[in-house]
Amino acid sequence: MLILNLSCPSSTVTFSQSRHQHPINASSSLLNPNLLNRIRIQRTLHTSSPLLHKPTSPKLEASTKVSSFSRIYGHPIGISSKPISQVQDWGSKISQLNKTCGFPSGFSSKPRSQIPKAASEANPERGESEAAVSKPKATTAQLALIFGLWYFQNIVFNIYNKKILNIFPFPWLLASFQLFAGSVWMLVLWSLKLQPCPKISKPFIVALLGPALFHTIGHISACVSFSKVAVSFTHVIKSSEPVFSVVFSSFLGDSYPLQVWLSIVPIVLGCSLAAITEVSFNFQGLWGALISNVGFVLRNIYSKRSLQNFKEVDGLNLYGWITILSLLYLFPVAIFVEGSQWVQGYHRAIATVGKPSTFYLWVLLSGVFYHLYNQSSYQALDEISPLTFSVGNTMKRVVVIVSTVLVFRNPVRPLNALGSALAIFGTFLYSQATASKKQKGGEKKN
Repeated sequence: MLILNLSCPSSTVTFSQSRHQHPINASSSLLNPNLLNRIRIQRTLHTSSPLLHKPTSPKLEASTKVSSFSRIYGHPIGISSKPISQVQDWGSKISQLNKTCGFPSGFSSKPRSQIPKAASEANPERGESEAAVSKPKATTAQLALIFGLWYFQNIVFNIYNKKILNIFPFPWLLASFQLFAGSVWMLVLWSLKLQPCPKISKPFIVALLGPALFHTIGHISACVSFSKVAVSFTHVIKSSEPVFSVVFSSFLGDSYPLQVWLSIVPIVLGCSLAAITEVSFNFQGLWGALISNVGFVLRNIYSKRSLQNFKEVDGLNLYGWITILSLLYLFPVAIFVEGSQWVQGYHRAIATVGKPSTFYLWVLLSGVFYHLYNQSSYQALDEISPLTFSVGNTMKRVVVIVSTVLVFRNPVRPLNALGSALAIFGTFLYSQATASKKQKGGEKKN
């Protein structure tokens, strides 16, 4: 109900709706003098004329005054004699009254969800401050912790993954176990409510089938490459992923500025130089890394197109369900490809390492840290900007390459090191160019 209490010219007019009050100071300095005179005349007529003055209750008297005010000035506010169904758009008319008299009544025709947005548009500084309050920027210490944890988990995974593949060269089974460990990890998080479980529907699962398939291809291809060549060489070839991203996205209709195309030139040259001078070069390892790039690029492209209607699912939950579906894709194929060799390979691995517990520990560490470093990457992307993330991802490859070279003592030729550095530098240029492209696109939308 909307009530207007009107007394003397210097009184306070209070619009009351539900529990919120919006006081308006109706002083003589703000109101139109002609408007005040008409109100005084109307009140005089009501009090002096015996025909018009009838003994009524205070509520009915206030209603009569407000109705007279509404009929004279055409503002259907307060208690009206018309049916409620005929009083339409009172909010917009009150806004017009506010604009005429200069009253900041606080009524708005916009929904509540649009009010903060309108406030930030009207006052950009305030909008930026509110955004900063809702999501504070990561401090230097927080960035160091995020990147340090992300790099550490990635290094541990690569080291123990390669150790297992050196004594147990069955990448299909190891990749399946890593997906299994990630699936169990997510199920535990959802069961203990440490991570909110997303609502699952048939359209959501159908939309995930494509991205999960390409994720499976990318993961198993990388594991095959790790089993054939040095870890450093696989990561150098995997740094060429931007090349495939630009090419495939261009075929699908996306356009890129010239600086993006120029940034992939050093990537191609660096990867080629590293491949030619690689001591542990193997065609299966090379093709495995290249196919892995294709799989992950198609996963990203397909995810953007098929998951447009499921933006409420956060990145970690999305990756969790992709992991579960990828396990269902991969394990049956793994049994078909190399299942007959697992028993003999297991006995040879135990004989090589000496203790079964050591073998189990290495396998467990490779599976757990595979999921943890991917989980940390999603959490890092939530905490930092995409540009900072892309730069950090480029530096991650440098850290992993240097760490694995030191651990496994892989021989590195000068030209091989030059090619690796050139490819990684091209990846850095690509991240800078694409970040500026996204920033310009966002400014055009705004």
